[in-house]
Amino acid sequence: MRLVSFCFWKDLSLTSSFPISQLINNRLSSFYLSLIPPYKMSLIKKSLSSKVENVEDETAEMSVLDLPELALECILERLPPAALCSMAGVCTSLRERCKSDHLWEKHMKQKWGRVIGVAAYRGWQCPVASKTDSNNLKQGKQKGLIRLLSLSWPIAWFRSKVDDCSKQRSSLPVDSIMACYLALETGRFWFPAQVYNRENGHVGFMLSCYDAELSYDPRTDTFQARYPPHGRRAIAIENAVPWERLRAQPVDTSPHNLYISDSLNELCPGDHIEIQWRRNKEFPYGWWYGVVGHLVSCDGNENYCRCHTSDAVVLEFNQYTPGSRWRHTTINRKDHREEGNEVDGFYGGIRKLKNEQEISTWKKLWPTEALE
Repeated sequence: MRLVSFCFWKDLSLTSSFPISQLINNRLSSFYLSLIPPYKMSLIKKSLSSKVENVEDETAEMSVLDLPELALECILERLPPAALCSMAGVCTSLRERCKSDHLWEKHMKQKWGRVIGVAAYRGWQCPVASKTDSNNLKQGKQKGLIRLLSLSWPIAWFRSKVDDCSKQRSSLPVDSIMACYLALETGRFWFPAQVYNRENGHVGFMLSCYDAELSYDPRTDTFQARYPPHGRRAIAIENAVPWERLRAQPVDTSPHNLYISDSLNELCPGDHIEIQWRRNKEFPYGWWYGVVGHLVSCDGNENYCRCHTSDAVVLEFNQYTPGSRWRHTTINRKDHREEGNEVDGFYGGIRKLKNEQEISTWKKLWPTEALE
């Protein structure tokens, strides 16, 4: 015991941070093990090694698929898109689970819900959007997956994952939400949406919203917009469009068709509206922000105002100076159709804005100076 005590205090002086209880146990264990005969020690070692091997064998046989169904589902629901893609490359069983629409619906709504509308989904499912042959489509999926995963993992790592995933027999359905998400995320899918203050806020488009085809750029987290040609004007392209200037189409109406208004009888002074307007018959409609004003015969007194009972409705566009010809117009709520001329343009359908978020977005885009 004197030797044990001497060695113990010698080690303690060398490292004061080492736990005293652990040091005592180590020294005592070494001391008592030295008293065991060699032939018994060999038996003990064999017993311990066999136990370790059994534990390793049991651990090696376990996998994530051995988890209860509910536990595995909870794990997959909490994975971000890139991690779901990585998990899908592990095996066939996980691939089938990870491509489920219910897992991707949440990710689609969180990132793309504000800019993807009915027209975009229809465009994705349209045969024109998937006219390439299956081989090209398969190759495109691999490239798209690589670009998505490159945002989070080193290229050498995830390229091998994608290659392994491509060797599996099960393929990703073209009409799945996962396929649509990856196509959006990598910019392969040009989807229809609307852009506020098009062409970098050109003065001729202030407080308007026009249809365009958009492609996402994951490197800059912005979009490229293509505005359709009209008349003699070619396609206009705008780069680096931020998320804040995009929205999904609020109505399922072509920009070349008149929107059939359903709220004309509700319009009262002070209501916020959007109205279709185009320069001439060859142009597509854009949506322009305005408010409902009072008739000339009304002094604006709430107690005596009867503007809401009149067939005539005054629309004001206060972003323009009082003397501007674009400052206001009047429409007939009972027999409303496209009205206007080649000088002042043509006014179309009207939307009453009931969503405070929509109204707030327009106010944030208000020009710093009044327009002529």
